[in-house]
Amino acid sequence: MARKVVAYMLLSLDGVAEEPDEFITEFDAVMGENLARVITTQDTVLLGRCTYDEWAEFWPTSNIEPFATFINSVEKFVVTSTPSANIWANTTVVDGGLVQFVTELKQRPGDDIGVHGSIALTQSLLELGLVDELRLVVAPSVHMHGRKLFDKALPTRLTLTRNVTSPSGYLLLDYEVTGGVAHASAVD
Repeated sequence: MARKVVAYMLLSLDGVAEEPDEFITEFDAVMGENLARVITTQDTVLLGRCTYDEWAEFWPTSNIEPFATFINSVEKFVVTSTPSANIWANTTVVDGGLVQFVTELKQRPGDDIGVHGSIALTQSLLELGLVDELRLVVAPSVHMHGRKLFDKALPTRLTLTRNVTSPSGYLLLDYEVTGGVAHASAVD
């Protein structure tokens, strides 16, 4: 059975994914349990270059659990066309085409492949038909400004597989990506 690519994203109600700390103002126990449920099934993470650079500076010294232990120890692949000056444990730069790399990665033995906090990479993976599941945390906030996850989206059919409302009013939504139009796209 092939591994799944699971994108975990924090969004405002109007779909903004950029700077989630501006609209994710509380992180209650139910949200923490949801994050733990997501990362427990992952043994590999794909990151875009901007997220990698930011996280390589922050997470190695962070004690925010359970994510710090997870992201510092998990196998990470950074998708970029330029080398990074930041060296982070268990990281490999993706060399070659994204479609071929992710397709081959999905065929290797292992658990789910996570995509966290990488808007452009997640958009490209969605466009290419390579995301199997979306796990979204939707804030009870209309943010209005910033890049939206679905700015560049193609028509895609999603099937809701789980929905929970946290005590703070956040929607925790899991979707299976069941179809859509795929075409080639470049990622930096």
